Amino acid sequence: MKKNSFQDYLPFIFLAIVAIIGIFIPALPNFSDVSKYNTADIAWILVASSLVFLMTPGLSFFYGGMVNRKNVISTMMQSFIATGLISVVWLVVGFSLAFGKSYHGIIGDPTTYFMFNHVGSGAPWSLAPTIPLLLFALFQMKFAIITPALVVGAVAERIRFTSYVLFMVLFSILVYAPIAHWTWHPEGILFKLGVLDFAGGTVVHISAGCAALAGALVLKRRKDHIEKKELQPANIPFVLLGTGLLWFGWFGFNAGSALGANALAATAFATTNTATAAAGLSWVFFDVIRGRKPSALGFCIGAVVGLVAITPAAGFVAIPQSIFIGFIAAIVSNMAVHWKSKTSIDDTLDVFPCHGLGGMVGMLLTGIFATKAINEGGNNGWFYGNFELFRNQVLGLLLVVGYSFTVSYGIFKLINFIHPLRVSEDEEALGLDVTQHNEHYHPAMMSVTDSGTLKEEELVHS
Repeated sequence: MKKNSFQDYLPFIFLAIVAIIGIFIPALPNFSDVSKYNTADIAWILVASSLVFLMTPGLSFFYGGMVNRKNVISTMMQSFIATGLISVVWLVVGFSLAFGKSYHGIIGDPTTYFMFNHVGSGAPWSLAPTIPLLLFALFQMKFAIITPALVVGAVAERIRFTSYVLFMVLFSILVYAPIAHWTWHPEGILFKLGVLDFAGGTVVHISAGCAALAGALVLKRRKDHIEKKELQPANIPFVLLGTGLLWFGWFGFNAGSALGANALAATAFATTNTATAAAGLSWVFFDVIRGRKPSALGFCIGAVVGLVAITPAAGFVAIPQSIFIGFIAAIVSNMAVHWKSKTSIDDTLDVFPCHGLGGMVGMLLTGIFATKAINEGGNNGWFYGNFELFRNQVLGLLLVVGYSFTVSYGIFKLINFIHPLRVSEDEEALGLDVTQHNEHYHPAMMSVTDSGTLKEEELVHS
């Protein structure tokens, strides 16, 4: 057993400090005026929040199934740990930074809801008047959880676990919270500009995709990537399971963003499913015309791209147009993945081509196909004669891309200065499951013998 350094004690010390501070936060009565709330809306957002939470373990399976067998557990853990880590960060300061009293539309006052003080007893959020503020805060927490978890896919198989934990905290505070404030706070600079993002295409996927690209560049290439080794996914059924959980949970992600049990939620539900179905098929069929066989992995990746692309548009576009959004987003991401494979960029699981570019396509197409016929609180897009919305979407996209990439790059560099980001060559060769967690993944596999019969064998990695 290695001797602990002071750095090893810091996470425990910080958590202990938060726990002790919590003792002295005064208890306030919950929901003193219940007559102002709609019980149907409360019930739906409770369900939607649970669905969004399910997406993070779904993402863990999705990513875990695609990496090398010696890195399955580490990749899943790096995503799943966000459920605990960001829950605490959001309660302490994250919600305040994103939705607290605005400082010039740039960031929220960190003391507004410090340690969720006044969240349980506060007035409802101005854009969600029929549900308690606490429920709105919990719903938004699930978005904050999955965003840094998305970045894992770009840095998988070579990042040190403790370094990534620190990245998640800093990213949540310095990147996610400001962009959420700009986009979803009524005083936010992008909100005032008229930028539309129904459920997080900008806040979640573009920010995570750009951070993923920054991480891949800072960490540099894996040895297997340099040697151009073709590594097979560890477990395709894991990918299928993860895709199913993501698709299911995304209904809460998008339809829940209507913030009520209403017709807009139903529309967002329908556009989400339609775009996802179209994107999964588009990816597979596009592979076929390029000479590849239709694959389960291809359909899964395409479906996730469709989910990403429809996210900013879900409550602003009509159902027929959502088919086109999913169709074109899958083609763009498919081509980007193919192009990236010819470069030296080692984005392990193609987070930037799929989440980053998928979010960008969705944001731009929102500026084209949005219509007040679907959502009176939105705007008409370029397709309906209003070029201004498309222009605003482009401006918002450029700001978020530039900010997220630059700050995330700085965060990765800072962490590397404080504590090594990357595991050693020996640890990378042995696998992060063992070297970071002292755990082993032992899948039972079926292989074909020389005689053509099937036999079961267990792959043991140590």
